[in-house]
Amino acid sequence: MEIKHADFFCSYADLKKLPETNYPEFAFIGRSNVGKSSLINMLLQRKNLAKTSSQPGKTRLINYFLVNKNWFLVDLPGYGYAKVSKQERQKFNKLIHGYLLGNRQNLLNTFVLVDSRIKPQNSDLEMIRTLGENQIPFSIVFTKIDKPKKNELNKNIELFKKTLRQEWEELPPMFLTSSEKKIGRKEILTYIEDIISQYKNFLSANNEQFYLTK
Repeated sequence: MEIKHADFFCSYADLKKLPETNYPEFAFIGRSNVGKSSLINMLLQRKNLAKTSSQPGKTRLINYFLVNKNWFLVDLPGYGYAKVSKQERQKFNKLIHGYLLGNRQNLLNTFVLVDSRIKPQNSDLEMIRTLGENQIPFSIVFTKIDKPKKNELNKNIELFKKTLRQEWEELPPMFLTSSEKKIGRKEILTYIEDIISQYKNFLSANNEQFYLTK
């Protein structure tokens, strides 16, 4: 997929104000220091489209980015961030779960970002479990694969897979990425493109067209 256009669309703190649309939506979510904003900027080839910060927890709203004028990349707030109040964490969780469990028929995939440098985290496993239990399509994106040594990287990824196999008969699609090295960009965009193509065929078969009301 070639990214010809990528623009900030809107931010939402109120789930009731999310856009009325059947444009394909692809959500990105992960722990607050997983490198989500950097990955989004790398995928869309826009340096500062998603705001990055040395301070985790920058994303506190649901941010929509309109890509190629026909699909949305949805940047969800991070989870597992301890340096905010309990009230703020509850607010983030309400937004996250309200969006993911809100029966958005056009949410075609959720990319769960996992830090490749560390062992499996309960917060990541809980998010994956929630998606699976609610039959929400998802994939796993291992971030920052250029940081650990190769042996450590392989060990962490295999441990994550082994942990998932304790609950899952079949593992979801997985991607290895590095925002700095631009690793994994082609694979993720091709995956998104294939899903959009299938969705367009579904709409066509049901005599439906794209619509969007901001």
